[in-house]
Amino acid sequence: MEPIRYFNRQSGTIETEQVYGEAFLRWAYGTHLGRATLHTLVKRPFFSKFYGWRMDRPASAARIAPFIRDYGMKVEDFADDPATFRSFNEFFYRKLKPDARPIDRDPDSVVFPADGRHLGFQKASAIESFFVKGQRFNLAALLGSKDLAARYADGALVLSRLCPVDYHRFHFPVAGVPSATQVINGPLFSVSPIALRQNLNYLWENKRTITRVETLKFGNVLVLEIGATCVGSIHQTFTPNKLVQKGAEKGYFAFGGSSTITVFEPGRIQLCEDLLEHSSRQCELYALMGSCMGVA
Repeated sequence: MEPIRYFNRQSGTIETEQVYGEAFLRWAYGTHLGRATLHTLVKRPFFSKFYGWRMDRPASAARIAPFIRDYGMKVEDFADDPATFRSFNEFFYRKLKPDARPIDRDPDSVVFPADGRHLGFQKASAIESFFVKGQRFNLAALLGSKDLAARYADGALVLSRLCPVDYHRFHFPVAGVPSATQVINGPLFSVSPIALRQNLNYLWENKRTITRVETLKFGNVLVLEIGATCVGSIHQTFTPNKLVQKGAEKGYFAFGGSSTITVFEPGRIQLCEDLLEHSSRQCELYALMGSCMGVA
């Protein structure tokens, strides 16, 4: 399998992803024995719950310092000293200092909801294969509603993929009033390109959550979180039906890589040129939470 490459908006260069657990992912999704184990064990929620439990144990704190060193993480951005984390999971869903992720100030802008590697499409119904040829995006399956999919089919969609090395709190891309969160249960496949190149359906088969944000400028924006293998849980920290500001914290993922998806009504947003350009070449754009995703 080819390495995972993406364009880093911060550095302006193409980079190769350093994949956490790469050997296991390539075995599980790229071999016959691995795929058999995947369907009998790895995709099942109890496997991820067990792994999440391990990452909550005090002994897991010993993993923190090597992880920071191996992935060159910016400790100066952390809100708390790494030595204070009582488990790997506490470190994993750490908070950052407020100035570590400035929120774009343009009142007409929408911001990325999370740190990660992003793919953006101006029209959801026109999304062709983006990880492998021959696989089409199924918006109705993702949203769990044909009627809702019809309403958003011609609107923009942005997929934001978080790796285990990323900041794992997710935020509101727009200001508005969020609904209560709907949970759609499902298995927990990986959402790494290593897995999605084999089967894009994992995005709409996995456990996921949907929140509708009512806004004045952007209509009703759908914000989804996608569960994945070894994601112990998706935690929502916001209060439904109460006004939130752009960039306000929405929640966090416990251990594991995962994704968020933001979907807009037709004609509400023009996505950034660099996001569209790289996505058209099937290359993800790395950008930080709070930076501009598009404008009204």
